[in-house]
Amino acid sequence: MKYKWYVPYLFILLALIGLFVFRLGPIGMVTGISFTDWSPFGDPSFIGFENYEYMFTDPYFWEIVTNTIIFSVIFVPSILIFSLLLAVLLNKGMKGTTLFRVMYFAPVITSTVAIGIVWQWLFSSDVGFINFLLRTFGMENPPSWLSDGKFSLVVVAFVYSWKRIGYYMIIYLAGLQDIPKVLMEAARIDGASKFKMFFKITVPLITPTTFFVLIMAIIDSFKNFEIVYTMTRGGPGISSTTLSYYIFQNAFEMFDMGYASSVAVFLLFIVGVITFVNFKMKSRWVKYQY
Repeated sequence: MKYKWYVPYLFILLALIGLFVFRLGPIGMVTGISFTDWSPFGDPSFIGFENYEYMFTDPYFWEIVTNTIIFSVIFVPSILIFSLLLAVLLNKGMKGTTLFRVMYFAPVITSTVAIGIVWQWLFSSDVGFINFLLRTFGMENPPSWLSDGKFSLVVVAFVYSWKRIGYYMIIYLAGLQDIPKVLMEAARIDGASKFKMFFKITVPLITPTTFFVLIMAIIDSFKNFEIVYTMTRGGPGISSTTLSYYIFQNAFEMFDMGYASSVAVFLLFIVGVITFVNFKMKSRWVKYQY
């Protein structure tokens, strides 16, 4: 049978259609809209780089960028540390491991809106369970977690980390189970402590998994719309407003699709740059061979 060059592409045709229709197509449309002044109730008019000029000179925008960075700085290390620790504990084969896996993974498949509502009640300044405990232990004036700009962003980042840790725990668990047992047994016979085995064997051998988790967690940290919308609506003021929520506000509350699209393009650019830098630096610390 004669080889036809297009046959391999037929096997990935559906994936290519999905890529262009649901990924590259919308990205191209948003980029085009970012150069217009457009409300859904009127026709778009081309205004060039005016949206970008306004965005880069708006002090509120840079405060929101700072909020997004702070959110990521809290979220990403929390994911890397606690998901790995949980995976290590579950990898030991203790009794009830399956039950704990289900418990830790349950928040991942639970609606973000439902989780936000529950934690909003827990952090309520008046009737919240957390402040009830603090008063029980003698704190007369516990913090107003969600209505105080000093705490609101940290609380939202904590809740989102709690929701997503189970997902990355499963990824780490798969990486841990891929480590050859003979290496651990050899280290144990040589008298290595558990501390040394973890940092000298486990951590280096799961660097490919860590790299994947790092990239996904960074991207995940910028997609935090639902939890912000549910818990704080970006408040008080703009103290917990992130770029994802700012895009929503401009697009669907103020109906400024052009400006919202320019912020979305900026967000895409930032995520792309961070991802590119990580891929460039991975050769320094990621090892794909034992």
